[in-house]
Amino acid sequence: MGRLLSGYILCATSEGKSQKSIAIVASSVGYLEEFLIKRQADADVTEVTPLDIRAFILYLREKRRFDNHPLNPAQERGLSGHTINTYLRSIRIFFSWLLAEGITNENPFDRVKIPRAPRKVVPTFTESQIGTLLGAIDTTSPEGYRNYALILMLLDTGLRVSELAGLRLPDVSVADGMLKVLGKGNKERVVPMGRQVTHHLWRYISLCRPEPAMPHIDHVFLTRDGRPLSKDRVEKVMHRYGCKAGIAGVRSSPHTLRHTAAVSFLRNGGDVFSLQRMLGHTTLEMTRRYCELADVDVKRAHMTASPVDNMELGRTRGPGKKPGSLSSSLESTRGQLSSPGS
Repeated sequence: MGRLLSGYILCATSEGKSQKSIAIVASSVGYLEEFLIKRQADADVTEVTPLDIRAFILYLREKRRFDNHPLNPAQERGLSGHTINTYLRSIRIFFSWLLAEGITNENPFDRVKIPRAPRKVVPTFTESQIGTLLGAIDTTSPEGYRNYALILMLLDTGLRVSELAGLRLPDVSVADGMLKVLGKGNKERVVPMGRQVTHHLWRYISLCRPEPAMPHIDHVFLTRDGRPLSKDRVEKVMHRYGCKAGIAGVRSSPHTLRHTAAVSFLRNGGDVFSLQRMLGHTTLEMTRRYCELADVDVKRAHMTASPVDNMELGRTRGPGKKPGSLSSSLESTRGQLSSPGS
C-alpha cells in the first residue's frame, strides 16, 4: 500500500490536483495501513475487504485525538465526524485510482457506506460585530489601512484566504471592479468587487502599498518590508482584531468572513448560481448550506413580504361585520372546518 502511494502521488500531481489534497490522501492511506498491520491483517491492496474497512471505521470512532502522536499528548475527545469522513473519502479516492489503473479488480468501498459528516451551523458575523471589528483597526497607518482593505475584500467577495494571499497586481482591474482568482485545483474564476471595496483597494495600492523587496514580487498585499502577505499572517491579523474588538461567540477568522459574505449575499437578494461561481464551488452542496442558514431570516423577510399583508383586503371592524367581509369569510371557513365530515 505504501509503495503504491508514490504512483498515486505522481498521477494526481500530473492531473493538477492540489498538494494539500494529495497529502490528505497519502496520510489517510498510511493510517489504514498502520491499522491493518496492528490487526495482523494483510495490508496488500488486493486483499483489503469491506469488512476491513468497516473495522477501520469502528477503530476511528474509538480513537482518541492525538493518540500515539509523537509531539502532542492524547486527548479525551475522539476524532470528529468531519475528520473521520475526510479520512474515509480520501482512502476511497486511492482505491478508485487502484481500480482505474487495473491494480485491483474491485473497490472495497463499493459495498461500504461512509458515515456522513455531521451538519453544523455555519458561523457568521453579525452586522454589529463587523462594525466593531472594522472599528478596531487604525486606518491612519499604511499597515492598518492594508488590513482594513483586505478585510473588506474578504467580506465583499468571499475569497478564500489563500486566494487573497496569492492575488497579484495583474489580476486586479480597478476600472472594472473585477478580480481574476486562482482557486482550488488551479481553476481560475472572475470575481466582482463592490464600489466601496474597489475604492479602498485603489487607495491601498496607490498610496499605502510598500515597495516590493524584490523586483519580481507583484502580490497585491505586502508586509511592511515588501514581502507577500502569507495566509497565516492574514489569519493572525483577523485573530488580533477579533480579540481587540472583544468579539465573542464566533471565531474571528478569514473563513468566517467567507461564510458571512455568502449568507449576506443571499439575504440581499443574490441567487445561488451566482454565489456558486463567486465562491468557486464545483457543486451546489455547500451553497445549499448557506441557503439554509440564510433562511434563519425568513421571519424577518415575511414581515415585509407577507402576501396577505401586501394585499388590499380592507380593514375589519370587529363583531357585527357585514356579510362578505374578510372576518365573516374567516368565521364561515372555521365553521366548515369544524362541522362533521369536513
